[in-house]
Amino acid sequence: MSSGPIQNTSLVPGGVIGGGRYRLLEASGVDRRCDAELWRARDGQLNRDVALTVLVGNPADQASVARAKRITERATHAASFTHPGVARVIDVLTPGAGIQLGDGILGIVVAEWTQGSELVALIAKGPLQAGAATRLLEPLGAAIEGAHHAGLVLGADHPQRIRVTPDGRLRLAFPGPRPDAIARDDVKGLGAVLYLLLTGKWALPGGPESVPVAPTGPDGAVLAPSAIHPYVPHELSSVAVRSLEDTSVGGIRTSAAILQVLDQISSSEAQTAMIDPVPGGDADDGAVWTTQRPVRGKEQKRKLMISVAVLAVATLGVIAWLSFQIVSFFSDEPTGGGGPTVVIGQSAEPGQSGQPAPPAPRPAGPVQPASVGVYDVTNQPDNANRSSRAADGNPTTVWQTENYFQPFPALKPGIGLMAGFAEPVKLASVTITSPSEGTVVEIRVAGAPDAPLEETRVIGTATLSAGQTQIQLNDHDPAQHVLVWVTKLAGSGRNNKSEIAELVYTRAQ
Repeated sequence: MSSGPIQNTSLVPGGVIGGGRYRLLEASGVDRRCDAELWRARDGQLNRDVALTVLVGNPADQASVARAKRITERATHAASFTHPGVARVIDVLTPGAGIQLGDGILGIVVAEWTQGSELVALIAKGPLQAGAATRLLEPLGAAIEGAHHAGLVLGADHPQRIRVTPDGRLRLAFPGPRPDAIARDDVKGLGAVLYLLLTGKWALPGGPESVPVAPTGPDGAVLAPSAIHPYVPHELSSVAVRSLEDTSVGGIRTSAAILQVLDQISSSEAQTAMIDPVPGGDADDGAVWTTQRPVRGKEQKRKLMISVAVLAVATLGVIAWLSFQIVSFFSDEPTGGGGPTVVIGQSAEPGQSGQPAPPAPRPAGPVQPASVGVYDVTNQPDNANRSSRAADGNPTTVWQTENYFQPFPALKPGIGLMAGFAEPVKLASVTITSPSEGTVVEIRVAGAPDAPLEETRVIGTATLSAGQTQIQLNDHDPAQHVLVWVTKLAGSGRNNKSEIAELVYTRAQ
C-alpha cells in the first residue's frame, strides 16, 4: 500500500484510459488503503457518464498486482448484486486481452454514474440533524444488509466512495471492496458514515485529508457524537460509536441492528412532524417567560412583574427546603418520611456518643458509599451527572436511564450504578427504592470501579416492585465496589426506561 500521493500522468481531466473508451471528467476522491483513484468519466462507446475505480500501481510490484487482482475479482463477483443503495457494476477491466488500460493502471471497476452530490461536500456545510441523517443512511444500510445476506462485501467504508442522490439517499457510488475487507468492515463503515453525518468528522483510519479526524478520549476510544453535540439523540449516538467497536461486549456487529434503530428514529421524527402546530393568536398570553419576542404594553409588563415575583417566592422556598435538607442530612435525629435512615460516616458505641467506633468489629446496619457512578460497558453512560441522586438520602431525587427504543440487550447488555466504599464491606442486603416496576437488577461485587463486567460476581438478583425492594445477598467476601446492574428496563415497546430513587446498603453482622 502506498503512503504518498498516487502518481499517474494519464489520470488527469481529459485523459483517456481503458483502451481509449473512457475519458476522465472529474476526480471524486482517492482511497489510499488500496491505491484506488475514483473518477467520473465519459463512456465514448455508449455516450454516458460512468464511475471508475482505477487501481494504480507498479506492474513490477507483485504485491500491488495481487491486490488489484483480488479487488477486481471481488467486484466481478458483486456485479450480480443489484440494490438502489449501490451503483451497479457495469464492467471490470484487467490487463491483458489486448486492452491497454493505461500506464500504471492495474485494473478498473466501471459502475453506473450516480447523480447528485458528494457526501463530503454535503458534510462540509455542517453536521446534520438526527432525522435527516437517518433518512440519508437507511438506503445504504439496507444495501449492506442485503449484500451480507447474499454473502457479499460491498466496501462501504470510505466517505469518498459514497454519494448523495437527488432524492436524498446515500449510495455506494464506487463499489470495489479492498482485498482484505470483511462484512464487519461494512458495518464499521456504516457506523462511521453515521458518525460523519452527526459530527462532520471521520472515525476510521484512511479517510480523506479534507475531513477532520474524530476526537478520542483518554482511553483512545472515539468520543460519542452526543459528547460533541449534546442535541444528538442518545440511541443514535450510541449506535454510531458501538458500530466502530470490536469488543465482544457492547459492540454492534450487524447492519440489521443499525437499521432497527434508524427505522425507529425515523418513525419518531415522523410522529413529531404530525403534531399540530400551536394555534395562532397572542402567543404570550399566560406565558411566564418567552425568548421569542420582547414584552410590549402595560399588561404584558404587569404579567412579567407578577411572574418574576412568583419565581422569587418559589426560589426562597427552594432555598429554605435545601437548608432544611442540609441540616437534616448532618443531624443525628431521623427526619421522618417513612423511609429508612441512612447512616453516614461514623458509628458511636453505647455511652460514647460522638466518639468514632473502633475499626473492628463493624456493626450491622446501613453503610454509606463514598461514591456512586454510572457503570456502562459501551462508554455511553446515562445521566452520569445525576448518579449521586441514587444515594443522597432523599427518595424524591432520582437517577434515571435514557429512554431506549429497544429493550436490553439490543443496544447494550445493561447499565448500572457502581458504589465505592471507603473500605471493603460485606453486605447482607441492598434495598432499592424505585417507581419502575418490572426492572430486573443484579447485585455484583467488583475488584475495581472500572472492572470488566465478566470479572464481576453476581451475589443477588431481583425484579423490582414499585416502591422498596430489599434484595438479600449471597455470602461473599468483603468488597469495596458494589454494582447494581440493570439487565431489564421497565416499560415495553419503544419506551424502555427505569428510575432509581434511593439505594440503601446494609452491612452484614
